Amino acid sequence: MTTSTATKLPLARRWKFHLSALVLLLPLFYLPSYFKDIAMNRGLSGLGQREIGPVQVGSWTLKFAEWEDEGPEADPAGMFKLFTMALCEGCEREIRAVFIRTGQPRSLRAAGALFSGSPHRSFAEVLIPPGTRPEDRFWITVEAWDGTTHEATLPIAQASPATAQWLAKTNGKTQ
Repeated sequence: MTTSTATKLPLARRWKFHLSALVLLLPLFYLPSYFKDIAMNRGLSGLGQREIGPVQVGSWTLKFAEWEDEGPEADPAGMFKLFTMALCEGCEREIRAVFIRTGQPRSLRAAGALFSGSPHRSFAEVLIPPGTRPEDRFWITVEAWDGTTHEATLPIAQASPATAQWLAKTNGKTQ
């Protein structure tokens, strides 16, 4: 009288197979978000999650985008928002630096966050200071290699509607 060995296995041993199959299949649920993040990091899906559009600063047209279409992120130093920027074709030899700041800068020394990275995708984390209102503006300062500076403004509501909603909800209290 022979019986199948599968029926003689204890219950705990049979579930090891099912548990190992679950461990192998569980990562498949995270693959779509992983590939979306990889495409965004490589630039295959544009500058960021939300394109702001071209902004004219002096004689140059720069493209801006929000990296993530969300409100600002908390940091020990305050609340920050991450933006990306791409220089126009051919202007990378004329532009020395691009800065972004909440509110008008007092001087070039206080121009704000410096965009760093390649000319085709640069990143800057903008500080959202306490007391910022949704109707305030981001100031973009471009410094040319000849020493001249050019400025443009971008309303917060246009640059980041999620940040404007967050500011309206918190009444400008960023901490």
